[in-house]
Amino acid sequence: MRVSLISTQMRYFLSVAQTGSVSQAAAQLHVAASAVSRQITKLEDALGAALFDRKQRGMALTPAGERLATHLRAGAEEAERVIEQVQGLARQAKRQVRLACTEGFVAGFLPTVINAFRAEFPDARLQLSIAAPDEVSALLTRGDADLALKYCVAPEKGMTVQHAALAPICALMKPGHPLARKRALTVAEAVRYPLAVGAMGMTGRQLFDSACALQGLQYEAAVVSNFSSALLPLVHDTDIVLAGKLTAFHLVADGSLVLVPFADAQLQQRRLQLMSLEGRLLPPLAQSLAQRLIAAIECHGAPPPNTRKDST
Repeated sequence: MRVSLISTQMRYFLSVAQTGSVSQAAAQLHVAASAVSRQITKLEDALGAALFDRKQRGMALTPAGERLATHLRAGAEEAERVIEQVQGLARQAKRQVRLACTEGFVAGFLPTVINAFRAEFPDARLQLSIAAPDEVSALLTRGDADLALKYCVAPEKGMTVQHAALAPICALMKPGHPLARKRALTVAEAVRYPLAVGAMGMTGRQLFDSACALQGLQYEAAVVSNFSSALLPLVHDTDIVLAGKLTAFHLVADGSLVLVPFADAQLQQRRLQLMSLEGRLLPPLAQSLAQRLIAAIECHGAPPPNTRKDST
């Protein structure tokens, strides 16, 4: 479908100016000659000036018509460029998907998903924004992201949840840690060891601090960071890192770290949510990425089974 940014009268006028004939302009425009004549007359009446000299062999522009035609030709060329740019942006948008997430997914989980997605859609353009939890939601609300992946402890207004899964806080430690062979551990046991924890305001830290407060426990963190994935390389022999399974599943899989679930109910309250903006239909590429993320979450993000044998 051809799009024009100039009015029907102006298009008809330019066509007659170009061809010098009402009948040829009508053929070019695929309309009746009477329709062209009628629009030209209306335009001249509106402007209060004759735009053409009607001659036996055609239509010749008057000085007023020449001035108008010169202006409109320049405007029409600029309009064509704008339309081409807009259509180009629309084509790019169809090949683009924008994902916003918190940093805990970046180290091991997302690279696996994104590499598989790009292998399936090599022409796709991916925009990945890493931000704090509140900013991730804001990116979605502003229309700067198609999908948002984050941890939540409560529902968020204005969001459609594409997928939700339990994402309890777990303890990560070296295989030789005294608690590494436990089936599950308690907050009371964890605070006896050096802790590497997220910054204040992060969901994992909030839930852990809440559990400590309920039990009257205190601790002094050995390492604090607003990037949970930055804590993982800092784990010493007796350290415990508080994190979700997806943050470190690649390190657990290769045996570098051991993951032990907490038995405390307060640390089971967190959920991982893949969200889109309420009322917005996801573009096809975003739907495909969402499907891959959901499949990977179900595969790698399930709460760890309590099958580890106690050494005590």
